[in-house]
Amino acid sequence: MIAHSKLLRVALLGMLLGQVGPVAAQDSMEKCYGVALAGQADGVDGGGKSTVNFQGNAWKMVRVGACTAMELPEGRMGSLEPLGRDLPKE
Repeated sequence: MIAHSKLLRVALLGMLLGQVGPVAAQDSMEKCYGVALAGQADGVDGGGKSTVNFQGNAWKMVRVGACTAMELPEGRMGSLEPLGRDLPKE
């Protein structure tokens, strides 16, 4: 009975926070290009790993609405589309 009670409390807490499962959490996130530090991107368009800080084709998942409001060094801004800046040299 204790395990059932714990599960119920966790489910209620999730409902209160508005994230009732993975789908709800994913819906509140979006790809943000040009904000990740080298090696810390969630993904890179074209594959591979991010090797440059704030790499324009590398993205992180961020809360919806946060991407373009991020303050980054040297006047850089996050973007909802891939950027042509700070790409690795070939």
